[in-house]
Amino acid sequence: MSISSAFIYHPQTLNYKFNEHHPFNQKRLTLTMDLLKKSGALNEDNIITPSPASDESIHAVHQTEFIQTVKELSSPSPSKKALSQAEKFGLDKGDTPHFENMHEITSIVAGGSIEASKQVMSGQYSHALHLGGGLHHAMPDRSAGFCVYNDAAIAIQYIRKNYGAKVLFVDTDVHHGDGVQWSFYADPEVYTFSIHETGKYLFPGTGYVTERGEDSGFGYNLNLPMQPYTEDESWLKCFSETLERIVKNFKPDVIVSLHGCDAHVYDPLSHIHCSMDIYLKMPQIIHNIAHEYCNGKWIALGGGGYDIYRVVPRAWSLLWMVMSDHPIIHSLIEKPNLTLPEEWIQQWKKQSPKTLPNTWLDKRDEWDPMPRRVEITKQNEKTKEMALTYC
Repeated sequence: MSISSAFIYHPQTLNYKFNEHHPFNQKRLTLTMDLLKKSGALNEDNIITPSPASDESIHAVHQTEFIQTVKELSSPSPSKKALSQAEKFGLDKGDTPHFENMHEITSIVAGGSIEASKQVMSGQYSHALHLGGGLHHAMPDRSAGFCVYNDAAIAIQYIRKNYGAKVLFVDTDVHHGDGVQWSFYADPEVYTFSIHETGKYLFPGTGYVTERGEDSGFGYNLNLPMQPYTEDESWLKCFSETLERIVKNFKPDVIVSLHGCDAHVYDPLSHIHCSMDIYLKMPQIIHNIAHEYCNGKWIALGGGGYDIYRVVPRAWSLLWMVMSDHPIIHSLIEKPNLTLPEEWIQQWKKQSPKTLPNTWLDKRDEWDPMPRRVEITKQNEKTKEMALTYC
């Protein structure tokens, strides 16, 4: 197994937690790491513990008043003034309610994505993975969509400031990567590409093909809004053909990718009908492109994913196995029904609200096909062609 990949993890990331009933559940990290260890794909030698991001690094993306409010709301007993500002900054009782030690914990999340960037840009490792990161909805002036600080944007700004590299940001989360897009909308040195379910039906309601960037950044932002109930073949065709065109024209120095695994049919917060195949093949596509165009420089982050037992551990484990060239990835070519470690299944099956799968990939022949497959595929192809007009 290759040692050219760094696994970034801080145990405090598990405390990025809004409340007991919130869909954003970091237990998925525990489940993923346990699956990797029981599969012989992760050991302590791979793990790097990051430091919190500095205020300077956070200020590179977020506005001062917002950061100050986050700090004040992180207290066990926030002041009345701070509480009165919570709604203004998206930290009230909505998607992203404030919680104790919020600033400290989210600074560690941002620090993890910066550490991943350091490891790759310094040449210590070719690839780095920070599954605790991927909070891509946070805006410069407010939190949004379960995201307090936008660690992806913070890491990209860190790369731009310290290495002057051209960055390609690839967002595969089912929700549009709006916070990163708007942070670099006028920057021609950062290309933002997001494939997601169309905002007509899904949060955050943005990410249309007409969003192309502005000023000198026009043409350096591209969105692929996919139709509800899109399946693997259409999703992967649109993704691979678009990414290949972007890379050839933009010629990035490094790829920063975000791997929410909520486009899976089991995910409760979206309407896409993809299987585990896309979570094997998208990382493989990015991996190959990173080596062909970026001297292997690839930084990967986590993201969304709300079926924390059946989907997230498998998807994120496959991502790390692609990055670290683990033998299981090669075995799946000949044995697509390769089974998960029985020890892992026994460990977690009683806690899972649904029956756990026993194979790395899904048995798609057991699923009913989408009745509108042809129409959905045609619409996605039309969307892809529109998106590529200025690429």
